[in-house]
Amino acid sequence: MTWKRALLAFTLLVIGAIAALSAYSYRPDLSAGEVEQRYATVDSRFVRVDGVRVHYIDVGTGKPIVLIHGSNSSLFDWQGWTTELRRDFRVIALDLPGHGLTGPGPAKRYTYIDQARFVDDFTRSIRLPSYSVAGNSMGGSVAWHLALMEPTRVEKLILVDSVGLPREEPRPLMFRMYEWPVVDRLLTVFTPRESVAMALHDAFGDPDRVTDEEIDRTWTLLRREGNREATRLRLQQQGDSDGWESRLPSLNMPTLILWGANDDWVLPKYGHRFQALIPNAQLITYPGLGHLPMLESPEATSRDARTFLLAGRG
Repeated sequence: MTWKRALLAFTLLVIGAIAALSAYSYRPDLSAGEVEQRYATVDSRFVRVDGVRVHYIDVGTGKPIVLIHGSNSSLFDWQGWTTELRRDFRVIALDLPGHGLTGPGPAKRYTYIDQARFVDDFTRSIRLPSYSVAGNSMGGSVAWHLALMEPTRVEKLILVDSVGLPREEPRPLMFRMYEWPVVDRLLTVFTPRESVAMALHDAFGDPDRVTDEEIDRTWTLLRREGNREATRLRLQQQGDSDGWESRLPSLNMPTLILWGANDDWVLPKYGHRFQALIPNAQLITYPGLGHLPMLESPEATSRDARTFLLAGRG
């Protein structure tokens, strides 16, 4: 048997095994209308930006802060912060292209730089001349790329367990699977609820804090038509930040770094590295919390964010 035939046989075996094991978990896309009817809220708004109908919220009054979620998440990750911060600030959170109720972008470009430009276009479309920005995980990388692009418009920067620095460890398996031919395509139609539950349990410092409501919402929004294909493309486009981390010392806006001490996805050492790279950055770590501290403990994290955002105001 030639190596080509051996490779073909192995590939077919893998496909068959995955299909057999996952037949029960085959899930077609859910229509945009169905998902929107289920999860749009009284605060939901929509605006068209770069050909994308963007889902966002805009609540409260005062100095604006823009909240950017992480990979395979949505603006709902910031519900706790929204509740706490809207008393003092104008809080804006959006579903990035390929996420939540926004759905995929026609350009099919999802690098950190592309997404930072998109958020910049979004803020201009809703007429924000300046604002603070906070981002978690992937959203953290989008946030600091945006701050580098628009240093005169971004007043304060908050990074929550941010990615974007060169990693010394491989990405979690659930992300690396999108690098495997054939498997990446299967992941756009096979999405068992159990896999979403497992990912959230891994992301929390205390898995018991994960609610069924959070699992169901994440699972449903991921299956909104086009989102899983966008995930496949995005995870194949995103790596490190193409050297942009070398520009972090040029940031001059006040910066707060928040990190879960039990984050196994992006280790706390990267929080210290961001602190070392960004001039005068403040770092707060949270014992017992994981990769999503703003979701796992919104009270503590929003309290620190609020103190930071109010600092320096007359």
